[in-house]
Amino acid sequence: MRFVVLIGATLLSLGAASLAAVADDAALPNGTVSGDTVEKPAENHAQRLDRLFAELKREGNPRAAERIARRIQREWSQSGSASVDLMMEWAQKAAASQKYDVALDFLDQVVTLQPDFAEGWNRRATLHYTMKNYAKSMADIDRTLKLEPRHYGAISGLARIMSDTDRKEAAIDAWQRVLDIYPALRAAQDQLSTLSEEVAGQSI
Repeated sequence: MRFVVLIGATLLSLGAASLAAVADDAALPNGTVSGDTVEKPAENHAQRLDRLFAELKREGNPRAAERIARRIQREWSQSGSASVDLMMEWAQKAAASQKYDVALDFLDQVVTLQPDFAEGWNRRATLHYTMKNYAKSMADIDRTLKLEPRHYGAISGLARIMSDTDRKEAAIDAWQRVLDIYPALRAAQDQLSTLSEEVAGQSI
């Protein structure tokens, strides 16, 4: 990993010996600088996600948690490929216009071109759910969760499929998994409460 140490304009006044010392310090591992100043290395994609998920788990305020969730979703949406990003955008527009077959064609290309991109599988799972292709949606959810086990959106999709197919106990388990990752998600709280009451009523 490459780290860049920014040297302020005040260093321009230092002598040649001082500048050489700064250059030596900048070469230290882990982005550290000896002396009084310590430069922290920039976070990579995985580290940012780890930090954001830790914040999401601790945050009890729904609005603050939603802001963190949006940042996680931005991280998830970064494919690293301009072509894939463009196809994801086209698929979203096609789905919004209910051109589901067109959207599916784009998402098929996304997961073929970039099979390690979890959000590509998740978007296709969502589209299959919209099209009532539950088996295909669950298969894509499984691929999503293999790549990103914390994908609460994919787990939420699984919970909805379980509810739609009258597997309420399995839906409850899925919503509990969502809340373990995103405790302040009100939609998950509401769904869990409703399903729990329905199951309790059936057992009476």
